[in-house]
Amino acid sequence: MSMAKVEASYVSLLQIMSKRRTWVCIFVVVYGLLFASSWSFLKSMVSWYKLQAGSSTSWWPALYASVLVGAVFGLLSMVAALAVVVPAVVVTWIAVVVLLAFFGKPRRTLVVEGRKITREIFGFVMRVLLKEGNIVAAVCAVLGYFALGRTNGKGVD
Repeated sequence: MSMAKVEASYVSLLQIMSKRRTWVCIFVVVYGLLFASSWSFLKSMVSWYKLQAGSSTSWWPALYASVLVGAVFGLLSMVAALAVVVPAVVVTWIAVVVLLAFFGKPRRTLVVEGRKITREIFGFVMRVLLKEGNIVAAVCAVLGYFALGRTNGKGVD
């Protein structure tokens, strides 16, 4: 492959990835793939719960199944949010570094400040991502417990 073809494909890839529609499509595709791949896990969890609920009157199977379902959906929401977070972090980082360059910072200072900014942005994003993922997991676990516990496995397919 010639250098011109590689450069042309690189430029076209950059043009495609710079569109907001592309990132929305990536988010939808990633979330759809994650949901589809976890569907068999969720169905097996419900069938396990039905088996346990039929042989026992204890509330432990409902609690166990709802916590696992909540954890799965919490992880799914965090992974799907990464598809949106990555371009937002990159744009923020670029904007801050460009602003620092406009204020006349030397290159060495830009490198040091860029590393600090990257660390701070990544830490902030991960804290927000974990907090929101835990909220989704907790809500799904509570809803799953009430759905499984109230129906005793009979209304869940």
